[in-house]
Amino acid sequence: MIKGKKTLSGKVRIGGAKNAAVAIIPAALAANGICVIDNLPEIEDVQNLCRAVESLGAVCTWNDAKSLKIDASNITRYTISKEIAAVMRASYYLLGVLLGRFGKAEIPIPGGCNLNVGPRLFNYHLKGFEALGATTSQDDDVIRVQADKLVGAHIHLDSPSVGATINIMMAAVFAEGATTIDNAAKEPHVVDTANFLNKLGAKIKGAGSDTIRITGVKELGGGEYTVIPDPIETGTYMIAAAITDGDVTVEGVIPKHMDSLTAKLREMDCRIEEGDDSIRVRAGKPLKASVVRTSEYPGFPTDLQPQITTLLCTAEGKSMVTETIYDNRFLYACELNHLGADIQIKGRSAHTDGSCVLVGAEVNATDLRAGAALVLAGLVAEGETVISNVGHLDRGYERFVEKFGALGADIKRIGQAD
Repeated sequence: MIKGKKTLSGKVRIGGAKNAAVAIIPAALAANGICVIDNLPEIEDVQNLCRAVESLGAVCTWNDAKSLKIDASNITRYTISKEIAAVMRASYYLLGVLLGRFGKAEIPIPGGCNLNVGPRLFNYHLKGFEALGATTSQDDDVIRVQADKLVGAHIHLDSPSVGATINIMMAAVFAEGATTIDNAAKEPHVVDTANFLNKLGAKIKGAGSDTIRITGVKELGGGEYTVIPDPIETGTYMIAAAITDGDVTVEGVIPKHMDSLTAKLREMDCRIEEGDDSIRVRAGKPLKASVVRTSEYPGFPTDLQPQITTLLCTAEGKSMVTETIYDNRFLYACELNHLGADIQIKGRSAHTDGSCVLVGAEVNATDLRAGAALVLAGLVAEGETVISNVGHLDRGYERFVEKFGALGADIKRIGQAD
């Protein structure tokens, strides 16, 4: 429950990147030695992935709340249960790493947020595995991949899919010879995963560019690695400062990763000050309307699209947000409209009118980032907003109630997360 009309101010420290963590934890299964992963976010997806790798035979030990030791030297299994796969989308990363290490993997269809992207969902992954010499199959329940031997290949992705880039990269680490991935995704967590694998002894070059080159190795050893800060958590608090007419400094961040959002907030008349590892956001009032189009990094991230749309509902004039990555990313719009927003969906675009007044109501978080958008709306809505199904938020935002509360939000849990 949130009581709105509170101005946020103060400092908030950002946790490790969810999207990097959920790739790096599976990647640790490629190592014959012990891996220590630091700066992991305190979120449900990390806990669920720990359960997944433990079910395969890995030994996981927490050094503290953010540091995990993984010993995968004795794993023998190559499949996880439907129950484990159903709670997180990132379980598909087990396909690439298990294919590389064992030559086979069987992973139930992943769950997580309902952001179905149609035929693109796993095709890019499977085509990449097939190019390396694997056979693949997919039915309603399970994805299967198998190869007697993986051989390096030239792979061109039809679209720069983050998941496919990382999955193919993990499998190609053990392929014989050289592999090239063209039109690769350039997101920071792609780079972070490549850096982690290189720390273990992989030979990956070009991560963060259009072309990634991997020279196969026989095995990987252990190592210690620190996960980058989360750009989506960072962006959510930046937008929270703007929507509440606040003054918030996010700390422990990489400002370069936030360039697309920083430029958009400045365009809307927010004042931004960047430090070496911090960003201070002070809102301008009234905020100006804007036009946003999501795209692959370094473009505007789809995972901040619901949040920026919510902000634009409070800006002067008419704005438009176009989504190019996911098919079902506007499911939250009707929930925002319950709060008094004026959002009209036309094709792949959301048209907003900032002349509306948001008023508290009971709403439902349809997915992780939609839940964040509803929290932002509740912060400025008149009266009380009650958000159900906040288990989605726990999957991707660490201690969000405590962090928002420390900035001055009137926010509390009134029941168990769904």
